Amino acid sequence: MRLPNEPEPPFQINIVPMIDVIFAILTFFIMSTLFLTRSEGLPVNLPEASRSEKQVSNQLVVTIDQSGKLALNRQPIQLDGLIAEVQSRALTEQQPVVVINADEAVSHGQVIAVMDRLRAIEGVRLAIATQRP
Repeated sequence: MRLPNEPEPPFQINIVPMIDVIFAILTFFIMSTLFLTRSEGLPVNLPEASRSEKQVSNQLVVTIDQSGKLALNRQPIQLDGLIAEVQSRALTEQQPVVVINADEAVSHGQVIAVMDRLRAIEGVRLAIATQRP
């Protein structure tokens, strides 16, 4: 007794699981790149400026928070220690850019006092951090 030959179903490639895997990998890479951004300053409310430009070079970020405390590259520091640290880095690096990241609530006089002390250092360029509106 022989059974009649049953036709074999044609081969199919199901790509739906492959698409799911690709989207999962894409989501992983998108989420991981969001956490790779580099931020050197402390979180402060920056003033807005429509004509700001991004500076790219050796940067030292000086942050002045709302209470007037200073930080150099996220490390708390006093004004005299800040000047000494910037002077030592100015000797080892070529024209470092000191970015002043001051909260908009900080008094203008305190920002000018820090800028005045930093401008006395030979070979240092100053920049003020702002955010676009």
